[in-house]
Amino acid sequence: MDLSITLATASILGLILLWLSSRVIGGRVQGEVLIGDGDDQALIFKIRSHANFTEYVPIFLIILAGLELSGGHRLALIVIAAVFVVSRLLHVAGMGPDANLKPRQAGTIGSFTCIGTASLYGLYLGLMG
Repeated sequence: MDLSITLATASILGLILLWLSSRVIGGRVQGEVLIGDGDDQALIFKIRSHANFTEYVPIFLIILAGLELSGGHRLALIVIAAVFVVSRLLHVAGMGPDANLKPRQAGTIGSFTCIGTASLYGLYLGLMG
């Protein structure tokens, strides 16, 4: 059993994390803020987008890897992983002082749905395995 779906998903999410990190760094440089947010609303949203990403991605990847190792259905895992990646991007698109809240809401719902679905599937495989 390999972890190719988890590896591909983690790799995509890793690139997104680099992008989010570079936005925070750029905001800090532009606002000359070494620590904290400097009360800069745009920087606060960038920091929170980055932080929120790092809060949800690890548990999803852990569960995804467990599902793969436990023989989870390959196509189902690919779909769940793809929806999770798109959901995380939607969440970022909906963050900002002037952003439309709809993508953020869709991203949150999508992320929660993926983590919840994967968790329930993992519970099923773990108990029935």
